[in-house]
Amino acid sequence: MADKILFPASIIGSMPRPDFVKDLIADDCPYSDDEYRRLMGAAIRSVVALQEAAGLDVISDGEWWRKSYIGVIAELAHGFELSTNPADGRPWTVVVDKLSPKQPGFIAKEVAFLKKLTNRQIKATLPAPALLGERMWDESVSSKAYPTREAFVRDCVPILRAEIEALRDEGVSIIQVDDPHLCLFVDPDVRSGYENPDQAADFAVDMDNQVVAGFDDVRLAVHLCRRAGARARGEAQHQGGYEPIMKQLKRLDVGHITMEFTTPGSGEMSVFRELPEHVEIGLGCVSTLPGLVDSVETIVARVEQALQHVAPERITLNPECGFAPGSAAVVSVDEVYLKLKNQVAAAKILRERYS
Repeated sequence: MADKILFPASIIGSMPRPDFVKDLIADDCPYSDDEYRRLMGAAIRSVVALQEAAGLDVISDGEWWRKSYIGVIAELAHGFELSTNPADGRPWTVVVDKLSPKQPGFIAKEVAFLKKLTNRQIKATLPAPALLGERMWDESVSSKAYPTREAFVRDCVPILRAEIEALRDEGVSIIQVDDPHLCLFVDPDVRSGYENPDQAADFAVDMDNQVVAGFDDVRLAVHLCRRAGARARGEAQHQGGYEPIMKQLKRLDVGHITMEFTTPGSGEMSVFRELPEHVEIGLGCVSTLPGLVDSVETIVARVEQALQHVAPERITLNPECGFAPGSAAVVSVDEVYLKLKNQVAAAKILRERYS
């Protein structure tokens, strides 16, 4: 991801939200817009300082302006309503009307603020279209606007493309499309729930490619994980190596793919050999599971395992997923700081060995 150093240390996107930040983004936040922005700006200065103190080369704003990494689409487009998910009782943003632009440049404004705080490389993230379809379309309330999930997904594409254009113009270092939905097709149980899982995975890739098509003047990435953050919420994990979706991954029109490799169920790193040589690997080599802090030696060992299959110049170190898996998860900021320090320390060791 960085041009001048080996093994740059990066963040995936989200950082843990302290309780006061959760209060600031709550629907019943009592502050005026100006006061909210002042307080949230101060909070983001702190999370930027944390990442810089840890030594990261590529940082984010923790995604703290957003209620969720998926729900940010409701800031970009009209057509959504906040409901309650009948499955688990959690807040649920669902599409109920045809999409229309709402706040184009919302994510670009996040970057504009972040650029005032740091001279490090900046990553901006946005959700994948098929992921939005999986999480935000429901037949009972969405079908009047969009008779099919696929129709809704296709309408998300121009909304997201407008945001990429604004991010490019803002001068962001890297734009990452978050697509954990695509990665679920590694799981045999997930695949069994689809009449044609390969066709569904192909559709996800096609939509990702439509979102990024033509943006050749900005660095583009796709983030994959098996909802690693779900472990912090006590939810089921998804297992399986990447082999079932390698033909889809080879079709992604991006120069960087992040893939998690911190659990035994992640499969073999030899799959890196199947990716085009121009594709960088964001190696998910640091666990996001609360209570588990990987040692520097463990992180180095994971990277050196990857080096058996891919050149050092193609590897970026990053956690397996974002650190804010959901509003209900309790994640220690101090623990995350230690994880990131260990990641940076591992990167320094690797540079000494392979530069």
